[in-house]
This record gives sequence, C-alpha cells and structure tokens, in this order.
Amino acid sequence: MNIQAQNRQIAWVVDLNKCIGCQTCSVACKVLWTREDSEKAQWWCSVNTQPGEGTPRGWENMGGGFEEQTHRAKPGEQPTPADFGGGFEFNHEEVFYGGSAGKVHLEPQAPREGRWAMNWDEDQGAGEWPNSYYFYMPRLCNHCSNAPCLRSCPSKAIYKRDDGLVVRDEDACLGARFCMEACPYKKIYFNYDRHVAQHCIGCFPRIEAGVAPACVRQCPGRAVFVGWLDEEQSPVSRLVNEWKVALPLHPEYGTRPNVYYVPPLSPHPLNEDMSVNTEKSRIPPEYLESLFGSEVHGALDFLNAEMAKTREGKTSELMKTLIAYKWQELLGPFAVDPAEIIATG
Repeated sequence: MNIQAQNRQIAWVVDLNKCIGCQTCSVACKVLWTREDSEKAQWWCSVNTQPGEGTPRGWENMGGGFEEQTHRAKPGEQPTPADFGGGFEFNHEEVFYGGSAGKVHLEPQAPREGRWAMNWDEDQGAGEWPNSYYFYMPRLCNHCSNAPCLRSCPSKAIYKRDDGLVVRDEDACLGARFCMEACPYKKIYFNYDRHVAQHCIGCFPRIEAGVAPACVRQCPGRAVFVGWLDEEQSPVSRLVNEWKVALPLHPEYGTRPNVYYVPPLSPHPLNEDMSVNTEKSRIPPEYLESLFGSEVHGALDFLNAEMAKTREGKTSELMKTLIAYKWQELLGPFAVDPAEIIATG
C-alpha cells in the first residue's frame, strides 16, 4: 500500500492525560533511526517531565522562531553537546567484572559535575507536598508549517514534502547549524562525526508504505494520534479543528507546529487541613497557558464539561475519541501492519 499525498499536512495529537512516561516512543524511535555511535546522544523523540528543563537543558530559553506580531526571525542559541548531554560511557567493567560484590552501582563515568542528559530531571516536577505535580510531554520535531529551520538553511538542504513533513538532504547539508539556532523547540541535533545536522523525519519511509510512525504505533497508552489535518472526520482534525482541545506547544513562536497536545487535567489541591479545594487545579493554569497559550483554558473547560456529560450517562464523541477503544483509530490512514511488509518484502 502506498499513500500518495499532495500538499497535505500530517499532524500528531498527543493526549497528555494518557501519557505515562514509559519512554516506549523514545526507544522505538531510537532503535529505528539513531543507532550509530555518532548518534548516541540523539533522541529525536523524547518524553520530558513538566515542569522541567528538558532536553536540551533549558531549551525554552534558547530563542529561535519568529516574533508573533512582526513575523521577524528571533535570534536563537545553538545548544551545545553538554546541553544535550548523554552518550556517556558507563563503568560496566567495574560493576560486572571488577569484584565489587554489589558495592558499586552502574553510573556514567566522571566528570560528575554539570552532567545532563535526556530525562535527567524525570519525575521531579514542581509544587510542594501535598500539592506536588508533574506530567509527561513527548516532544519531537513539530514539522512546522512555517519552519524556521528551513528558512535559515544556507544550503537549502531542508525542505517540506507534499505530505507536510520537514526533512533534510544530508548530502546537501553543510553543517552550518543555523537550523539549530533557528528552531525554538531545539529538536535538531548535530552529528559531529558526519558533520551534518539531523532531526526526526516523521518516519517517512513508513508513511509512504501506509505504516504509522514508530512513536504512534508503539505507544502502549494509546496516547498519540496521527492523521491529516484536512480530513474533517479524522480524530486528528476533529481534536484540533472541531473540538479545539488539541493545542500547539508555544504558539507564540510563530512556527505553526503540527504536533498538538491535549492539555493535562489535574486533581484539586489540598488545603492545610487536608480538605479538597474544589475551586482550583493542582497544575497552575498560568503554567499551562505559558505552554499552550490562552486557548488552554477553553480546552480544559470543554474537556471537563464532556467528562461531566459521561458521568450523567450521556454520550460524548470527544470522550469516545480520546479513549480510543480500538487502537487502530489512532493510526489514521497509516494502519498497515509493518509485519506484513517485512513478511512480503
């Protein structure tokens, strides 16, 4: 099966209320696309704990993208290898063969100070007991409709395909790394051995064969949808365009990203006497607004209203869609079983 697309836009929707932070999407991507030694520290898909500094460390303060009002490019920083971290050498010999008798544990080799890596701040979150909070947020290339990496590339190595994926011709890449500075999401990596930049390719070889991207297909929590934005009755289109509960991350960057998020609901906080404060949410609304813009409040209100409907015994198409009773509903038009392709060649 070959999916032909002409000037359409593939989009992802991630339901943050279903993401359990298991890293299956991260590992599925890693073992498929970044297996070279020179790609050890590359995680094209990563699941961050929010609030947190994420990967690369402090990416939200590194600039890039466009001014929301003037549409001018904003200066950005280029993440350093230390910002991304990872790719460590571990003390395997000492632990497994050094006669340590269980007194030495597995850890990255020195130096210890200033170390960082993907998930270095996993599960830390924010707030104070008993009102601590955090949630997980998968991040990958947003395959933006207004991609600053494409506009900043001096060698024209980056281009947008007819299906909306943003990819690069590594043979044309000169390693200038302006794309890394321009991307406000900082999901572009540099391969120092091959002297080219690299990023998520949306699993386009799978897409062309009718197979969903690995991050979608492998998600055990049924948290990730993929499909065409212009296909009106598709889950992706309805969540984004009709119900407006799936929102872009940092819309103020002006890149028109095509990875959308259903914002996380949270339990109510507890008062000092441990009674429940039903007037507030544990995750501060202003923090969610800083991530998803002012529309997040309407999205949360609608989610809560639809949940209330189901508690009353009424039907909610939104809740049915998000629950995804049949996992194939998450795959959109890319429902081909990859095992069939392997079996038939």
